[in-house]
Amino acid sequence: MATTGIDKTKKAVVILSGGMDSSLTAYKMRELGYELISLHFSYGQRTESRELLSFNNISNAVEVVNRYHIELPVFKSIGVGTTSLIDKDMEINEAGVDHSKVPNSYVPFRNGIMLSMATAIAEKEGAEAIAIGVVEEDSSGYPDCREDFINSFERSINLGTERGNFTIHRPLVNLKKSQIVGEAVKLGVPLHLTWSCYQQSDIACGVCDSCRLRLNGFKVANVADPIAYLRRES
Repeated sequence: MATTGIDKTKKAVVILSGGMDSSLTAYKMRELGYELISLHFSYGQRTESRELLSFNNISNAVEVVNRYHIELPVFKSIGVGTTSLIDKDMEINEAGVDHSKVPNSYVPFRNGIMLSMATAIAEKEGAEAIAIGVVEEDSSGYPDCREDFINSFERSINLGTERGNFTIHRPLVNLKKSQIVGEAVKLGVPLHLTWSCYQQSDIACGVCDSCRLRLNGFKVANVADPIAYLRRES
């Protein structure tokens, strides 16, 4: 990717899971002229190794200037009996679940903890911006993806840091998945390198909530999803 237009005085820490949303977020921050520092978390999730591979591949593609991989083993204790992303004895909600309720793939306050770590890294690196790929309107209903929460958290980190004056960017928060697909294609995001499935690391299952949202986004956008699936609902 060309680096023309990058301002080396502007740095952004991007929380990058390796999924489609966070990858597009990285590319959008790059488009705004930021040098990028990518940040990935392993916390005992089922597809931990596959997500890390996507993180590194996307970090290479978007030409980050530095990257961090942080392990959060505390979630392995918190997640047992709480979230199906970590507890393999829990069945992950499949497509068609009642989205008036938060699905069992919700990891308690995950985004809050990750944003806290991102803030510490931003202070260390002299970055003025933090970016996260939360999506409110077309998400699974996770409470820590809401824009009100991000606004509140931004105020908190600026009260609780020495330098302050940080901005949390959430460029996708009001987009639908189909719009995210369209934007990703327009910016040349290597979607074949991204990973969204919650329960499989070799071939995406096609039936977990994350796969359903991704597949529906590609369908509505009339774009072919470049990764393989075990099942594709019609």
